Amino acid sequence: MSDLDLLTQSLARNVKRWRTERGFTLDVLAGRAGVSRGMLIQIEQARTNPSIGTVVKIGDALGVSITTLLDYEQGPKVRIVPAEQAVRLWHTDAGSYNRLLAGTEAPGPLEMWDWRLMPGDGSPSDPHPTGTVELVHVMAGDLTLVVDGTDYRVPEGASVSFEANTPHTYANKGDVPVEMVMAVSVPLVH
Repeated sequence: MSDLDLLTQSLARNVKRWRTERGFTLDVLAGRAGVSRGMLIQIEQARTNPSIGTVVKIGDALGVSITTLLDYEQGPKVRIVPAEQAVRLWHTDAGSYNRLLAGTEAPGPLEMWDWRLMPGDGSPSDPHPTGTVELVHVMAGDLTLVVDGTDYRVPEGASVSFEANTPHTYANKGDVPVEMVMAVSVPLVH
């Protein structure tokens, strides 16, 4: 099965799931999203590959992110996304592309960080407020992520998301530098 087939089936399942969870009929969702009822039927039956703009409109109308609509089911507390599972949403014959590496709902502040960890280095962190999520993509090297005392190997090209309300450490136990980008989503304070 191709990436596009997997994406179309995930989108079909997730749009139907979230529409049902919200109690929306096809007509209500169509009106909220500004998308035709016929298009929604085709999406929910996995018979079409809608534009990213259409997916954004549907996500906004349902109150969920594109990542949630395109994702397989919600994963465990720590979810590693292997490099080969990053989804290409757009590409050109010339070689341009974008890839959805990892994503999560972001109700509050969202930060993006650039990291380099030299061999033997590690950076421990105290627990963040409940609801804080971190996303990391490893561009080079082999990251050891320790979450609540458990080690997770995140190899070059892979991505990981986790709930950061427990002690966690980014470590380089290898012999080459680790280069990574990190996003931190902090919940809104009410």
